[in-house]
Amino acid sequence: MSVSTSAPPAEPGEAPIRHLKPAVDPATLTWRQPRRDAFWQQIPAWRDVDRETFGDFLWQEKNAITTVKRLVESVRELVSDAFVADVEAGFARAPMAVRISPYLLSLIDWSAPHVDPIRRQFLPLASDLEPDHPMLTLDSLHEQEDAPVPGLTHRYPDKALFLALDTCPVYCRFCTRSYAVGLDTDQVEKVHIRASKDRWARAFRYLRERPEVEDVVVSGGDAYRLKAEQLLEIGHGLLDIPHIRRFRIATKGLAILPMRIKAGDPWTEAVTTLNERARKLGKDLAIHTHFGHANEITSFSEDMMRLLQERGVLVRNQAVLQRGVNDTHDAMLELTRKLGYVNVHPYYVYVCDMVRGVENLRTTVDTALGLEKRLRGATAGFNTPTFVVDAMGGGGKRDAHSFEHYDRETGISVYAAPSVKEGQLFFYFDPLSALSADVQAAWQDADQRAEMLQAAINAARAGLR
Repeated sequence: MSVSTSAPPAEPGEAPIRHLKPAVDPATLTWRQPRRDAFWQQIPAWRDVDRETFGDFLWQEKNAITTVKRLVESVRELVSDAFVADVEAGFARAPMAVRISPYLLSLIDWSAPHVDPIRRQFLPLASDLEPDHPMLTLDSLHEQEDAPVPGLTHRYPDKALFLALDTCPVYCRFCTRSYAVGLDTDQVEKVHIRASKDRWARAFRYLRERPEVEDVVVSGGDAYRLKAEQLLEIGHGLLDIPHIRRFRIATKGLAILPMRIKAGDPWTEAVTTLNERARKLGKDLAIHTHFGHANEITSFSEDMMRLLQERGVLVRNQAVLQRGVNDTHDAMLELTRKLGYVNVHPYYVYVCDMVRGVENLRTTVDTALGLEKRLRGATAGFNTPTFVVDAMGGGGKRDAHSFEHYDRETGISVYAAPSVKEGQLFFYFDPLSALSADVQAAWQDADQRAEMLQAAINAARAGLR
């Protein structure tokens, strides 16, 4: 189809506008077209559910899938017996418990669930799983080691991470805090950081005693799981500390349960109240959320963001780079543009952390470098995410391209973090499946593993001199 780029007829005496760019078919601007169909009606149990009911937050919570048995019952008519067995075996080996919202479950393409990007993030298949990398540890970022009081991580000089609770509205397979979040599983006995006023009081006392802290992230678990009065208590408590200038509410809720953000919802009104007070005090509040794929952004997301935009609440996105989800240029570009279109600012893309049971989701650092290069210039700079590696061992977030050494053959990248932990080196390891058979075998041998690590350390130190 030919598309005219001609402008309205020029006024008499006006020169015609010269179009330097090729014609663009508006139908190709797919990120401007969030789906509005009744996609949830593909699930047998919800064939008669109307939009108003499906868009009700309490209905979503009541119908959340929290057991493998209920998950299977929900989709059994749509999938084969082999798929059912695969997902049952997958969860038996997973570090995270089952919890998925009807909204997310409905967005999965059940005609091709094996390759669906949303299914891959939340529902493990045993057939997908790969052996964990031998360098993996349960708390790979050492958040507990950098915690002066339980549930408060103080790693960066002027920023702290406040883990308010240990539950979420959904459980992501790739969760960095699989050591603490959710119920115990067959694979992991959790370190629990439940919501507790006594624990919160200790964290606030610590923050009041640290005048250098200006920035606090309220996370968990997930801040969506805080009651409105709890969110207000924490938010006002932070705003009352003079030296804290900024705080962020970290929640995946906006991505997986956007229907909560409505006028009159207590949580929404609590955020509005805190945002208004922060502005009056000359301070800053933002929500940091977590869309991972463009298919997660629907008309419900658009309606949610329109309300938050009207109320002046800034929303940023922190995606996780995952194999088979968003690790292609087309997928990442569509996500980035779709986020920008609904006024969510793409902020970070994390190279997937090393946690149990997600080796098949991890990508190489080289993949991140290539994607960032392709994205740069495709849209405005402030709408272009930075690709980062959250360095194992507590080095913090490092620009993916800022390594001191990267050996693509062994998959070892080495980072320095002079403002966080001066003089130390931190690693990231590409997934084994991206390496040659010989190198994969070398990683299984303790002596060869030590040699590869030492060679990487020596090369990084030589570059730092």
